[in-house]
Amino acid sequence: MAKVYLTRRETFSAAHRLFNPNWENEKNDEVFGKCNNYYGHGHNYILEVVVEGEPDPETGFIINLTDLQKIINDNVIEVFDHKHLNFDVPEMQGKNPTIENLVVIIWDLLKDKLPNGKLHSIKIYETENNYAEYRGE
Repeated sequence: MAKVYLTRRETFSAAHRLFNPNWENEKNDEVFGKCNNYYGHGHNYILEVVVEGEPDPETGFIINLTDLQKIINDNVIEVFDHKHLNFDVPEMQGKNPTIENLVVIIWDLLKDKLPNGKLHSIKIYETENNYAEYRGE
């Protein structure tokens, strides 16, 4: 049987501030620029969840997309959508809310939730030009 990679795309909006609390504001400004805005700034994130597996011979599915959508909504979108990542998301506490950290946290939230198939990768677009991808490595 063939190995197939199935992708589900979802979106969420969230705010964050990039900064290191151990640094003076001048160094934070130098490293993070306008992303160090005290009140934060927002993004419309695009999340891509890729599941790998062999299609079931009876359904043709690796995983039912309706089920995958619910898993992503319950475990990611409800956690992050319209939240301030620095303050409202316990999983982000103690971490600078970069897309690099965010993609790993989302992987951890989803890795054990799939009833079929295997989580292959998570990709998060912060802007149309910037994204991070993680494969659990």
